[in-house]
Amino acid sequence: MIWGSFAEFIAMGGYGLYVWGSVLVTGGGLALELALLSRRKRAALGAAALSARLALRGRRS
Repeated sequence: MIWGSFAEFIAMGGYGLYVWGSVLVTGGGLALELALLSRRKRAALGAAALSARLALRGRRS
């Protein structure tokens, strides 16, 4: 498809709302997944560090 202007590109032949809405929802979902993944990674690393500290404390006693 060839668009004559930027406005025609955004309109996508009348389907722009669906196309750009889908792009925004998908991008938002990916951003949310990355944020939640980062939070889970931080929690897992914290739990592993706590477990290691408790294991070392148990060996000293």
